Amino acid sequence: MTDSTRLPTLFIPHGGGPCFFVEVPPPLPRDLWGPMARYLRGIASSIGTRPKAVLIISGHWETDVPTVNVAPAHSLYYDYYGFPDHTYRLSYPAKGSPECAVRVRKLLSGQGIGCEEEADRGLDHGVFVPLMLVYPDADIPVVQLSLRRDMNAAAHIEIGRALQPLRDEGVLILGSGMSYHNLRRMRIPGQGDAEAGAFDDWLTTAVTDPDPGTRNALLSSWQSAPFAAECHPDVEHLLPLHVVAGAAGHDVGRHVFNDRLLGKAVSAYQFG
Repeated sequence: MTDSTRLPTLFIPHGGGPCFFVEVPPPLPRDLWGPMARYLRGIASSIGTRPKAVLIISGHWETDVPTVNVAPAHSLYYDYYGFPDHTYRLSYPAKGSPECAVRVRKLLSGQGIGCEEEADRGLDHGVFVPLMLVYPDADIPVVQLSLRRDMNAAAHIEIGRALQPLRDEGVLILGSGMSYHNLRRMRIPGQGDAEAGAFDDWLTTAVTDPDPGTRNALLSSWQSAPFAAECHPDVEHLLPLHVVAGAAGHDVGRHVFNDRLLGKAVSAYQFG
């Protein structure tokens, strides 16, 4: 493929559990998840090019070393609790791509990054829930790659950097997480809103910096951002961003979605 057909990389929000497929209970706003859902539904048309496969990194799979799902077909892992029965019957019958998985392992090993494979774990809700909106026909093969359990930010950027050639091979690289992920405060409107906004402003400035070296240095030291610990008591929902930023290469990040979720700023970013 040429640069003109190079696919972008994206960091997308996946909401909370199967949020797009349940009614929002009062007194919460009925359209609480509506803006996010509309953004996700518009991704395929905004990209234009149909990917040969999707490689997705979710905030819900951690292993000691990066691990790629090599299964030719997927089950679903309903890793959420307390939702209506029908949400445990959601279906997303996308095939896997063992060929893409092998390519992922080769690219990582070529940069001295160890990688394991796994064939039995189902796609978690950080994968199938947003993809049900992005590619609802489930007709594009999906491969999932885990995060490293040590949560080293710079290491995840390097993982993404190693995977950059996939963008020229028809593979869409998605990081699925949340730019704000403090569930305790999320449930209390008004608590932590200003802090979430300050962190979101910092994150957007970092991601959209025109110099990729500066961008990646800032993301590597994300803990120094204002209210970083308050917005991410645990970092697993932010690190998919680091992988796609690494895969972005010299492409400058764009702020492509922003909403206030019960007052907390939530964003999505695209490179390329």
